[in-house]
Amino acid sequence: MAIAVDVGTRYARIARIGSDGTPELVALPGSVPGEGLPVEAVAGRSTTLHTAYTAYCNHFGAPDGVVVIVPQQDRAAHARRAVAVFAEGHAAAPAPEVRVLSTPHAVLSLVRHAGTATAGRYAVCDLGATAAEVSLCALTSQAVAVVGIARHAPAGGYGAGFDAALLTGAGLPDDAVTHRELAAVRAGEGAARRLDLAVSHAERHPGRYDDTPVHKVAGRDITAGVVSRALGRLTAGADRALDEALGGTRAAPPVVAVGGAARLRPLDRHLATRRGTVVGLLAGTDPALAAVFGGALVAAGAMDPGDRYPHAVCVAGHRTAGGEPRSDELLISPAGVLEPGGPVVFAERAGHLLRVRTAPGSARPVRVSVRAACGRTTAVVRTLTVPGRAAGDRFHVGVRIDVDGTARLVLEPVGFGTSTEFPLGTLPTDLEGAPS
Repeated sequence: MAIAVDVGTRYARIARIGSDGTPELVALPGSVPGEGLPVEAVAGRSTTLHTAYTAYCNHFGAPDGVVVIVPQQDRAAHARRAVAVFAEGHAAAPAPEVRVLSTPHAVLSLVRHAGTATAGRYAVCDLGATAAEVSLCALTSQAVAVVGIARHAPAGGYGAGFDAALLTGAGLPDDAVTHRELAAVRAGEGAARRLDLAVSHAERHPGRYDDTPVHKVAGRDITAGVVSRALGRLTAGADRALDEALGGTRAAPPVVAVGGAARLRPLDRHLATRRGTVVGLLAGTDPALAAVFGGALVAAGAMDPGDRYPHAVCVAGHRTAGGEPRSDELLISPAGVLEPGGPVVFAERAGHLLRVRTAPGSARPVRVSVRAACGRTTAVVRTLTVPGRAAGDRFHVGVRIDVDGTARLVLEPVGFGTSTEFPLGTLPTDLEGAPS
């Protein structure tokens, strides 16, 4: 069985597909019910990922594969570190097959599985303890492309800063012990509804309900007034990140709110009021578990995350027709085929790899471009200098994308010889207004 792992600021969560075919959180020794394994404050993501995976292997045995969820911001660096964790295996199990998936791709896998993804674009809001991160995603029939991103990470954290404001507003210390007590109280039956009602009353009648108790932590009341004032940090931060990510987008796309802070109904209501449509998750899924549940669907093969490159990759070249040289464009990879960390995709015709020759003699410039699936919009990626070759040399021309998103043009000699790779950087995903 394959699993998904999502390492957050407070918890490391592991999910898999249960016997009923739906995602479920895996319970391990030391897990907090409904949350996952607590993360040590001093541990980094790599250490926590290693610890969580080892705990799973010790308890359940080695999985067939692992999907690791990483933030979209600095995805390349997160992906490299995640892959390195599994590179040499562990004492508990050999190295598994690893796939890295960004949070928006994991979340939209869950939404698409539910059949509620009917729009062309979505704003995935990951509202976590550290930051509010918004990814603007464009959906095509073949792929999900992240075309914009913004992050609001205030000092003291986003969700963590909200919790700290609740505690200090009630005269409580902002320390690990009281944070745990607050989490336990907030997870109690009826706590979410009580908070929602108290804040609603306080918003409709300013001042009248400010002293209404909402939570009792360590013998002190956290009141509706304290909650309302602290909530302003969350709503303002989410709005700021959304405004930055959407930029000049004419029509606001539907919002998908996930992460621990998205559990707060007043914040969800604010997003629905200010942003229009807020998309529901699969069967009322806990928003804090949305990413790891989406990853579990991908790990089990129940969903294609659509993280393949959505556009075609081409190179400009020449061919001879009727004895005359003519400009031509060689399609290397069709739209929706290239997969980060996947194999090289070589130019084909009628199911056979094309044999291409480079210009003999001195080095020549080669222009690499990408083209939208509709064929009407193109963008130049880079002009490379390809060394000259012997007149009879032939090559297969391909392209691949590393797990960190870096693309490379590949020239593989036909017959014997060593492949040559030319870095292309990150291929553009949003071709609207791109230079051609």
